[in-house]
Amino acid sequence: MEPEEFDSDVLRQFVVAFKKGKLKPIVKSQPVPKSNKGPVKVVVGKTFDTIVMDPKNDVLIEFYAPWCGHCKKLEPVYTELGKKYKNEKNLIIAKMDATANDVTNDHYKVEGFPTIYFAPRDKKNSPIKFEGGDRDLEHLSKFIEEHATKLSRTKEEL
Repeated sequence: MEPEEFDSDVLRQFVVAFKKGKLKPIVKSQPVPKSNKGPVKVVVGKTFDTIVMDPKNDVLIEFYAPWCGHCKKLEPVYTELGKKYKNEKNLIIAKMDATANDVTNDHYKVEGFPTIYFAPRDKKNSPIKFEGGDRDLEHLSKFIEEHATKLSRTKEEL
C-alpha cells in the first residue's frame, strides 16, 4: 500500500480491494530497458516473469549487486558467455541487479552475490543453482551444456 494521504477511508478501500483480489503487488523495479539486444539480457523486476519464467526458453540468470567485487570480476566472463551462446534460439543469458529489483518468484533465493541459476524451460519452478565450480567461461559453459533442454549442435560436435 502506497497511499498519498492515509486515513480510515483509504485503509478501508484498500482492505476491500484486497479481499476482492483486485490489488496488484508493488514490485520494486528499475525501468524496463529501451533496448535489450546485447549478448546478456537485462532483467528488471517488471520483466522477470516475461523473460526468466518464459516456458519457451532456458535461461541462465545472474543476480548481482553493483558494488560486489566478485560480480565485477565476473562481468567480462559473463559477457563472453553471452556472446558464445548468442545464436541459440532457446537459451537466454541474463542478469539482474538484485539490489534494485524484486525477484518475483520464491524459487530463486538470492542470499549472496553473485547468485546464478539455470531455469530450464520445462521446469521454471525448479531452477538449478550454480555451485561449487569456478565462475569462468569453461565451467559456466559446462553447466549450461549439462542442463540445457535444447541446444543446436556446434561444428565441433559434428
